[in-house]
Amino acid sequence: MTDLLTTSPSGAERTTVGDDRLFPVDAHTRGLARDLYESVADLPIISPHGHVPAALLRKDHPFEDPTELLLSSDHYVTRLLHANGVSYDDLRPADGRPAGRRAWDLLAAHWHEFAGTASGYWLERTFEQVFGLTEELGSDSAGRLYTAIESRLAEPAFRPRALFDAFRIDVLATTDDPLDDLADHAALRDDASFRGRVLPTFRPDRYLDPESPSFAADVARLHEATGAPMTFAGYRAALEARRAYFIDHGAVSADHGIADLLVVDLGDQAAAFYDRAVGGSLSSGEARAFRGHMLLEMGRMSARDGLVMTIHPGVRRNHSSATFERFGADTGNDIPITTRFTDEIRPLLEEIGLLPDVHLVLFSVDETVYSREIAPLAGFYPSVYIGAPWWFLDAPDAGLRFRSAVTETAGFYRHSGFIDDTRAFLSIPARHDMSRRLDASFLARLVVEGRVRPAAARRIIHDLTDTMPREVFKL
Repeated sequence: MTDLLTTSPSGAERTTVGDDRLFPVDAHTRGLARDLYESVADLPIISPHGHVPAALLRKDHPFEDPTELLLSSDHYVTRLLHANGVSYDDLRPADGRPAGRRAWDLLAAHWHEFAGTASGYWLERTFEQVFGLTEELGSDSAGRLYTAIESRLAEPAFRPRALFDAFRIDVLATTDDPLDDLADHAALRDDASFRGRVLPTFRPDRYLDPESPSFAADVARLHEATGAPMTFAGYRAALEARRAYFIDHGAVSADHGIADLLVVDLGDQAAAFYDRAVGGSLSSGEARAFRGHMLLEMGRMSARDGLVMTIHPGVRRNHSSATFERFGADTGNDIPITTRFTDEIRPLLEEIGLLPDVHLVLFSVDETVYSREIAPLAGFYPSVYIGAPWWFLDAPDAGLRFRSAVTETAGFYRHSGFIDDTRAFLSIPARHDMSRRLDASFLARLVVEGRVRPAAARRIIHDLTDTMPREVFKL
């Protein structure tokens, strides 16, 4: 950002590039980290996977409520408040009413409980970077900060498109249902006044999982929308048709979020499994096998149509049934589970792992798997890239552990680049800035230890920030 970052509301000069947050403690290494960071601090943001809707930018309506913008929609924040005794009724009212000042005051009262957390760091940086507010949030300052943010949101410079430009976002990928008409994306693409690229991402999970409550209805809608017959061959053709539609609208990747990773080749049995899946008669084990087969089918399609295939298993969704039933999904009660890749993904790699122009990006919330399995896979297969630490691991200490876990095996050039994976639009700069600072810190240590030459470190941090995400996601 430029002018939004230079002054606080009082007019005092301040700088973001000159501060040493997240840099090493010793002065020499810290100085090297600062130099490396400053070499990439102003590069544009590339966000190839996230959840900000395209409609936000197409409509360009002013943000109205600081609570809805910064708190209620951010499950990183609401989950920790809930853990510390705050009711979701006060944070995300089930009747759809705005949470308002009541929720903001609760955040302020509990702000001390966010010390040391990634969500606390991002939110504080957002206050500073976007709104120029340096006063610490607390019960005594809650009203002043709320009023200050509310007044800034009324300014033209704080509308979504203006912030998109101020954040220096070059590419922003959304996450979209396969039957979305992508009208918002088309409108942005055809709008000469809008700079930047907003790309859809094909997310077919609910159409591939027979245990999804809406599977039969979703598949019926898929067939109806494409005119494909209600057969397994028609089902595959319908999915391919929607992938082609997404590609025509700028998509570069297909995203797959699954609880447990399994790839299975059902062969000729797949058609019978499909018929029973639509009829709701598969056992749990058979449903898992069908999901595994469809993951293989999605890989085969990526090998044909060129969409980057991102896979992120290892999260038990909606762990609290009561919370899900009352407040719905994405309320912060998704919990990581143990994940394995080596044997589970082998059938997919046996088919497409050595094919040219196939890109598979593997993510995990189980950080033990990065050094044990993902980095070794990426260190051999030219198709496999290491997905950035995400969700519970996109945090300062976890980010540095990740770099140590994967670099010695796979180096720096088998990496996806940073993935912000966020619904919180205003936090995007803080998250990318954090990643650049962590990479600078890690590289500075390697320079001091004589493991990387200074010139190589400068090239690496530029490539991690800009070159690699463009190459991996075929931008």
